[in-house]
Amino acid sequence: MRRETLELMGVLVLLGIGWGATQPLGKIAVSTGHQPLGLIFWQLTLGALILGTVQAVRGRGLPGGRRQVGFYLLIALIGTVLPNSASYAAIRHLPSGVISILLSLVPMFAFPVALAMRNEGFSKARLLGLLLGATGVILLAAPETALPDPAMAVFLPLALVAPLFYALEGNVVSRWGTHGLDPVEVLLGASIAGAVVALPLAVVTGQWVNPLADPGPPEVAILVSAVIHAVVYTTYVWLVGRAGAVFAAQVSYLVTAAGLLWAMALLGERYTGWIWAAVAVMFAGLFLVQPRPRLPDLEDTPGGGARHRGLDRSGRADMVADGLPGPEMRER
Repeated sequence: MRRETLELMGVLVLLGIGWGATQPLGKIAVSTGHQPLGLIFWQLTLGALILGTVQAVRGRGLPGGRRQVGFYLLIALIGTVLPNSASYAAIRHLPSGVISILLSLVPMFAFPVALAMRNEGFSKARLLGLLLGATGVILLAAPETALPDPAMAVFLPLALVAPLFYALEGNVVSRWGTHGLDPVEVLLGASIAGAVVALPLAVVTGQWVNPLADPGPPEVAILVSAVIHAVVYTTYVWLVGRAGAVFAAQVSYLVTAAGLLWAMALLGERYTGWIWAAVAVMFAGLFLVQPRPRLPDLEDTPGGGARHRGLDRSGRADMVADGLPGPEMRER
């Protein structure tokens, strides 16, 4: 195996470890009653600062045309503000590891959304992947011994809101493109737009939080999670350009696995056989719905390197929250 391949695999593993940590950090952040909009504001603000620095190093500004600004706002709403609000609300009641498992459903949800928007044709393999994902959710919800408290099952639909929105986000981008913006510009613009939206909403609804005033573990978790997301996502963009979308998409498995291990280490969570069975079934479904190389992801250059042709995101992120890789985002 070539040294470069090993290095790229190492980067992939580090991405999974980093993104996986954001779920238990989110659980810690809400442990003392912090509400979603205040957390989302700081997540987006710190992300904008880091990505703005990256953009400055690149020597590029941020396009601010009417269409671009509208696109930033749309991506901010369906890619962060709405899904992360649901995710933070759900993780208050559900184990962090369960949230990590459910976020792996993004590619599975993307399939029916793509069919509805006529982005893709029917695929038996992807339908089977979707059914396996649904089976995984049933394994979490149906057996009384799957969750620490059977009453938690009522919050599972709330936890499914985030992956559904991430699937919608990817299909919107796949359908209408990014208006000439590259991935860093999209995320930077969306972070700024989302922060502008989240700030007044957080203040008006009483959800404002200042993690810099008398910071404790929850406040530190807010800041660390936001920094991890921005750094990891920027690195993910680089990895896609270097190794291709299909290679980078494998981070979905690592994010879920790392999320479970981080939750066990940081929160002391332990899981029943039903939950591990759900993980196995969902991983099988995830394999069936992973993107396949329709077009070359990398175009060879005379210097022996590669040039980015497109960007597929297998799942988000936001993570950040949400911190998990998001759905497809393709330059056009």
